[in-house]
Amino acid sequence: MGMKRYIVEIGTGADLHGGDVTKAAQRAVKDAISHSCLCGLFDIFGVDSPHRMHVAVKLGVPHPEQIRNSEVLEMIPFGTTELEVVAGGLAVRGLGLPELGSGDTIVIAVAALTVYVDVEQEVKSRK
Repeated sequence: MGMKRYIVEIGTGADLHGGDVTKAAQRAVKDAISHSCLCGLFDIFGVDSPHRMHVAVKLGVPHPEQIRNSEVLEMIPFGTTELEVVAGGLAVRGLGLPELGSGDTIVIAVAALTVYVDVEQEVKSRK
């Protein structure tokens, strides 16, 4: 069987001042995480540690080349991770306030987090 998808969760995030796509992406990942409780991993599959899952993060952001990958992946508290960044999201003119950041660009990121679990390994470990 191997790794199988358990859940796909979607989140959005924005940086309202300064146009920081990494900050927007971190918020999108946090938003996606906050929409789910993965109790089925433990109750149904018998996973004994949240570190046994794998989380694939796909981000859509304006200016993907500006993403600081490690800072985004730090938002995932458990398991192994991977990150794919594609052009997407949105950038719009906002309000420029030097006290809050440089520029007047609002950037919006979209995140899809897919959680995988090794079903075969979990079934074997329960026997």
